[in-house]
Amino acid sequence: MAERPEDLNLPNAVVSRIVKEALPDGVNVSKEARSAIARAASVFVLYATSCANNFAMKGKRKTLNAGDVLSAMEEMEFQRFVGPLKESLEAYRRDQKGKKASELKKKDKEKKDESEDADKNREEENEEEEERMEEEEQNEQEEELET
Repeated sequence: MAERPEDLNLPNAVVSRIVKEALPDGVNVSKEARSAIARAASVFVLYATSCANNFAMKGKRKTLNAGDVLSAMEEMEFQRFVGPLKESLEAYRRDQKGKKASELKKKDKEKKDESEDADKNREEENEEEEERMEEEEQNEQEEELET
């Protein structure tokens, strides 16, 4: 838990970037206004988290999930954000599935490469063993001929 209330504020750099992206070019925001926006955003996040936590507790869970957040938004009377949030959530889930699929492909390729390397090493070892055995046979034959 945070030791001081200021520890709960969102980082000023993040808030400044969001504000800058939301406003048209040429619009300036004072330091005081950025600070107020950062505090308001922090309060909003804490309130939304608290409401979502209530839904999790009603479900006898300790972990907040996306459904809890969406329900909290409706309870807080921010219904107009629910649709865009659902769309963002779906996009996030698709991205995660894509990342997992590409990671699995990468791991499969690495395993295949390792397997091929191991097969190649075994073949080389077998060839070396065959050569050694042939040399020993030749040496034995030469010794027999000498005697």
